[in-house]
Amino acid sequence: MQDLSFSSANKLEEILTDRLMISEGFRQFPYKDSVGILTIGYGRNLAEVGVNKEEAKYLLINDLKTAILICRSKLDWFNELDLIRQSVIADMVFNMGFNRFLKFKKFINFIIDKDYANASKEMLNSLWATQVKGRATNLSRIFKDGKI
Repeated sequence: MQDLSFSSANKLEEILTDRLMISEGFRQFPYKDSVGILTIGYGRNLAEVGVNKEEAKYLLINDLKTAILICRSKLDWFNELDLIRQSVIADMVFNMGFNRFLKFKKFINFIIDKDYANASKEMLNSLWATQVKGRATNLSRIFKDGKI
């Protein structure tokens, strides 16, 4: 039997990490484990452990980077916008997903025409706006004015 009395906490973490990644297995999406506990990743107990603020911020930043990358690569007009308006578009893509964002055809056409006043009004003419309420109102104002 291997001696597990290591002086380094890092070595212990490394051994445990390698073993648990194999024994727990990775699950990208939440699932109920063998006793019905909502779990994700490598056995993260969401019901009792959840995520702390640092982990949540890491996930948020990662998701925002993805939203920005999608906008930059799939929306020809995105890079022509100022950073404030880019942030509104990325916020919307983060919130609703890219495919749902593409359904805002009138909004997108107003942006392409650089008609930001009408684009901001069109943002509010949607089911999304009724669902997120104040967020949509705030984003509409920011988009129209080009400032936070």
